Amino acid sequence: MDLPSWASDDIDIEHASPARVYDYYLGGSHNFTVDRQMARKAIELWPDLPLIMQANRAFLRRSVRYLVKQGITQFLDIGSGIPTEGNVHEVAQAVSSQCRVVYVDIDPVAVAHSRAMLAGNPFADIVQADLRDVAAIFDDPRAGRLLDLSKPIGVLMVAMLHFVPDEADPANVVAQYRKMMPSGSYLAVSHATHEGRPDQAGPHIELYRRAGAPLTMRSRREIETLLDGFELVPPGVVFMPLWRPDSPADVDDHPERFTGYAVVGRRP
Repeated sequence: MDLPSWASDDIDIEHASPARVYDYYLGGSHNFTVDRQMARKAIELWPDLPLIMQANRAFLRRSVRYLVKQGITQFLDIGSGIPTEGNVHEVAQAVSSQCRVVYVDIDPVAVAHSRAMLAGNPFADIVQADLRDVAAIFDDPRAGRLLDLSKPIGVLMVAMLHFVPDEADPANVVAQYRKMMPSGSYLAVSHATHEGRPDQAGPHIELYRRAGAPLTMRSRREIETLLDGFELVPPGVVFMPLWRPDSPADVDDHPERFTGYAVVGRRP
């Protein structure tokens, strides 16, 4: 098949990519037939999945707008996937044209897509790295070009930390980022949970295990512990639709159905 203009020649279109499947859930156009087939199978197992992904992305947008209003003009988005419509650089730069964004992803598919799509944008770039290799991320020349660590930054770990198992010590991972973040910086986190819909925990975990991305759901208290050393921005750790909604009409009657918590913390 002919590749679209946004796809580089080395993109694998024979195997589904988690980043492109996520793009499909969000209604994006940066996916192929194999990705759509995988997504449809997942939706058959869990019909609410697209709504959950959309709620997660809506939290991302709200948190970015909030941080820009707090004076944050530089962002580090960990586990960014494919920067498609409504991603960090678009949301932030719509509020302030001076905003700079460094994306980070370990997936070579997401990185290849991102570099092609961000070409020509001097205020956004992507680093290929494991989120646990904090020093490598901050030492990367692409990050160094865009991030000024003498000023506060916004670090985004949206739908990322539940992919860090307990044995990998996610609290220590977050602590390493906190040490690198200047005073006045912010951390935004969304995280899968078994609370609210415990009946969905098993299917949720099995779905991600099949996709090769094992998931560790955590409680509200466990997520609060991950943000030790940060001052939690009200309303604290809440189900995703409840974190500073744009209007009351945006809040579902059962926010717990989204099986994910959201929180933003400030580094004092």
